[in-house]
Amino acid sequence: MMRIIKIVLWILVVVTTGATAYLYIVEDKVTQGSSQVSGDRMGGEFSLVRQDGKPVTDKDLLGKPHAMFFGFTNCPEVCPTTLYEISTWLSELGKDADGIDVYFMTVDPERDTVEVLADYLTSFDARIIGITGKKPDVEQTLRSYRVYFKRVELENGDYNMDHTAIIYLLDAEGKFAGSISYGEDGKSAIAKLRKLMKP
Repeated sequence: MMRIIKIVLWILVVVTTGATAYLYIVEDKVTQGSSQVSGDRMGGEFSLVRQDGKPVTDKDLLGKPHAMFFGFTNCPEVCPTTLYEISTWLSELGKDADGIDVYFMTVDPERDTVEVLADYLTSFDARIIGITGKKPDVEQTLRSYRVYFKRVELENGDYNMDHTAIIYLLDAEGKFAGSISYGEDGKSAIAKLRKLMKP
């Protein structure tokens, strides 16, 4: 009997966690410091910079389906693993990959300067576009995308960043169209990308 109760409680925990995560991403709410959004439109107005030094705004992302991943260059595992997987998917998509843009927005603009970001991304597919900028501008943009990020101080005086680990999938209008979880099966991820690119 106790075993059944435990199983039921674990199911409730999983369901509650999933529902909370979904609402955090999709629900039409204004979080602290974020821009106003309407419906299921993700993000807000921003003016940041790409890893090649060129300016990038929210309007530049529209008109084409895109995937967005949020992380930082000092990330020990999640970020390099995810960027490697994205590079593999783009390679497997071949010419079809031209139908989607991929962005890597830093959650650590203090360390991830244009130069640092540019050097870091040379290890991955050249089609992945890095985005950084001034700390207040980046943080406001992250909030507008409902991205969780938190600086965690380390004992050695350095710091790490906790952050959302999923890949956002957005259509050409910037509307949320799904996500790819960290460690998700490659076939599933590619299928989602193909679906996103369908007119």
